[in-house]
Amino acid sequence: MTKTTYKTIISCRTLLLVMILVYSTLPSFAQKDNIHQRSTTYQWPEDPLVLEKLDQWQDLKFGIIIHWGLYAVPGIIESWQLCSEDWISRPDSLDYPAYKEWYWGLKEEFAPHQFNPEIWAQTAQDAGMKYLIFTTKHHDGFAMFDTDESDFKITAGPFSDHPKADVSKHIFEAFRQKDFMIGAYYSKPDWHSEDYWWPKYATPNRNNNYDLRKYPERWNSFKQFTHNQINELMSGYGEVDILWLDGGWVRPLNTVNEEVLSWGAPIPEWSQDIDIPTIAAKAREKQPGLLIVDRTVHGPYENYQTPERSIPDDKLDHPWESCIPLGNNWGHVPDDKMKEPEEIIHMLIEIVAKGGSMVLGIGPKPDGTIGERELIRLNEIGAWMKGNGAALYATRPATHYRDGETFFTQNKNGDINAITRLEKSKALPSHITWTGNEPEIGSSVKVLATGEQLKWVKKDGKVLVRLPPSFRKKHAAAPAISMSYRPA
Repeated sequence: MTKTTYKTIISCRTLLLVMILVYSTLPSFAQKDNIHQRSTTYQWPEDPLVLEKLDQWQDLKFGIIIHWGLYAVPGIIESWQLCSEDWISRPDSLDYPAYKEWYWGLKEEFAPHQFNPEIWAQTAQDAGMKYLIFTTKHHDGFAMFDTDESDFKITAGPFSDHPKADVSKHIFEAFRQKDFMIGAYYSKPDWHSEDYWWPKYATPNRNNNYDLRKYPERWNSFKQFTHNQINELMSGYGEVDILWLDGGWVRPLNTVNEEVLSWGAPIPEWSQDIDIPTIAAKAREKQPGLLIVDRTVHGPYENYQTPERSIPDDKLDHPWESCIPLGNNWGHVPDDKMKEPEEIIHMLIEIVAKGGSMVLGIGPKPDGTIGERELIRLNEIGAWMKGNGAALYATRPATHYRDGETFFTQNKNGDINAITRLEKSKALPSHITWTGNEPEIGSSVKVLATGEQLKWVKKDGKVLVRLPPSFRKKHAAAPAISMSYRPA
């Protein structure tokens, strides 16, 4: 290859990168049609070890989900530009085969030499988080672990000689050292696998692109590939608490009911069954009590539900988790619009009061660092959680869980926590009122963040907690106030 030809190729790749970066910031690029809904039915697990771990997980309440992969290099929506559905945007000047070739080639550019998982773990702990979900592989098929099943992986590129090249192993260990529960996100679909997207055919949507009834040997090969990769994660990466399976359209056809059809995702005529019962049994041989979250596939392997970018309207009496990204995208996108700490705290309060947990999405940059805007928000969230986390951790929903902007949780000793959401733009009121969940007569209400004791009275059938002027001045900028008391 001549120097001139080489320079031309580099120039074309640079131009394409610029185009992708521009497109990644357009409003039409916002994720909307790849959102996983929440199943409306739930089946409790029967394994006592799973039930025990599920109860432990329900105590944690606040976790982090980290999307990090090839998509971080150009800063685009994670994986989805590879998918040909009408909500996806790609540069008009680039045909689909050329786009795929460019995307697969990002493997040779992903070298996150500032990667330091210990900093990530400390940042998450300081934010008040208690469990981790890390994307070991997203839909694009790029493995963030040292799989033997494919060379399309972080350990077979320019980062391969780094001492922490097997990033999943080092991330899990760093968070494990901080006493986090460890969750391995794994995408059931794999768009890089020729046994899922066969190059013989076009790729019209997210599903596998051939009739597997006609080519069962190809699908069986994909199933074995999937089983082998999950076995690697369950065998060689230390204690794993959660296997978080994404890509709910890869499912047995008999689980596609009217509810699933109403979500509007494309559904093929055949069953994309990868035999989750066998996966679960083998995984739990290595990881007893493992929680399996086969998202939206209701039944014994959806150990908790995962409404995405949403909060259920009412309290739920079974385990669930709202998946909320800090930005609009799950992965790193430059200049992505970020949610403010107050919004995240307000959502977390409502989620926990309704019986759920929140996992907050963060996308590290391609160099392996967490962005400054994310760090600022996580620090503010952590400052509030430090004083108020006791109102959320290890709690369960109160029978009467909400009155206006005051939400209630209950400790295992029976104490009630009243958490009132506030608006920074408004001055604190002289009192906070609610109905129901009355404190014990003659007792005071304790402010969790400071230990202050507040007086209360019952007036016109309502509890009225007085906030003296000195208190209102001290807490003027608080996004919420948490109070604890013994109920009557």
